Amino acid sequence: MRIAIVGGGISGLSLAYALLEKGEGLDIKVFEAKNRPGGKIYTEKVNGYVCEAGVNGFLDNKPSTLELAARINLSPLRSSDNARNRFIYTDGALQQIPDSAVKFFMSNFLSLSGRLRMIGEYFVPRAMKDDETLESFAERRVGREFYEKLLDPMASGVYAGDPTKMSIRSCFSKVYGLERNYGGLIKGFMAVGKEAKKSGKKVEAGPGGTLMSFREGMYSLIESLENLLGDRVETGKAAKGIDKIPNGYQLHFQDGSTYEADCVVLASPAIDSADIVRDFDKTIFDTLKTIPYPALSVVSFGFKREKIHRDINLFGYLIPGKERRKILGTLFDSSIFENRAPEGYVLLRSMVGGARAERLAMLDDEKLIGTVRDELAAILGLMAEPDFVKVFRWEKAIPQYLLGHYRKLETLDAASAKHKNFYLTGNAYRGVAVNDCIANSYNLAEVIVKSAM
Repeated sequence: MRIAIVGGGISGLSLAYALLEKGEGLDIKVFEAKNRPGGKIYTEKVNGYVCEAGVNGFLDNKPSTLELAARINLSPLRSSDNARNRFIYTDGALQQIPDSAVKFFMSNFLSLSGRLRMIGEYFVPRAMKDDETLESFAERRVGREFYEKLLDPMASGVYAGDPTKMSIRSCFSKVYGLERNYGGLIKGFMAVGKEAKKSGKKVEAGPGGTLMSFREGMYSLIESLENLLGDRVETGKAAKGIDKIPNGYQLHFQDGSTYEADCVVLASPAIDSADIVRDFDKTIFDTLKTIPYPALSVVSFGFKREKIHRDINLFGYLIPGKERRKILGTLFDSSIFENRAPEGYVLLRSMVGGARAERLAMLDDEKLIGTVRDELAAILGLMAEPDFVKVFRWEKAIPQYLLGHYRKLETLDAASAKHKNFYLTGNAYRGVAVNDCIANSYNLAEVIVKSAM
């Protein structure tokens, strides 16, 4: 069986590797449009700095990435204890997020009324809605203050999204499930805790886990997979169309070449996959076009340690939309992971743009760098000139799971099922995290192998 995978990001590469593990006699080819694989996973090493252009790690609360790393003999790197010190910039100041429920309710992170409103969530009746925006869900269940200070910046940090438009069902499915299955969040956490105690297993009811990466950065995962797959990966090969032929499919590439396969998987971004299927399936094309990708820029600054007159032993901070700042947040990369900056230096990474401020992401370098410098001065009191600067731009960054996203998936599943051995995968559908992409790839590999038997 000849299998063509279009898209050499983590979804396409992990799918190819999973197929090699699970299937015998499969002829696998991965086509990547850019001159390097990896998609939004890219690490650049400059002057002793290890700069992440996009994805900076993965959580250990799901096994998929750790299991894949073990299979390919790649040792994971655990984040330092500094990663527990997380802040929100709110009411004009940095406030640390308490790291336990008891500390949270004893702190002044939320006002007394805000904390009482959270406790009152236990008595909020269940609303069996098919879907709801993050803003609506949070305000209804735990109150406006919780939404503004915690869920809003979390949505920006994970998705660079606008929580007034994002889907709770698709973005935070476990949280959505707590109300759906148990009647509420507090009731759900209590029930999940009992289930965990009874089974003796660790059960996650929501976001959690320890942040992990690799010593040389996240691109180590991509390089290892590329080396193992060898000449099965072809870069600089942009697909532009697909046709059905008697024994399968024919892919058309921008360089004028074609490739015939029994099975085709589009693991490229939804916006790129849409262009490929434009003349192949109108329903798939129309639906893929409705998944937006806002622009995002990542600006890395390196400083001599003595230039920063504050504690640097922290993960970083996120900024709620209500603060009207010009960055989404800043991570202290050299405090989170070792080997991220030269001895005696500190590496900060700030995110600019996203769904609510795309214009800022596309400023020219001088204005973008100046914007970040001004923000760091206002928020951290950091007035010094950086000793190192690196800018990464993503004109189309993270796919947005907007209200009703699950209906788009139902439409895509039904339309794709009409084409035997044709599949869609990637972070545009069922999870943007590396863990989700790898888990989805292994699940799809099983489906493809069964179809080949």
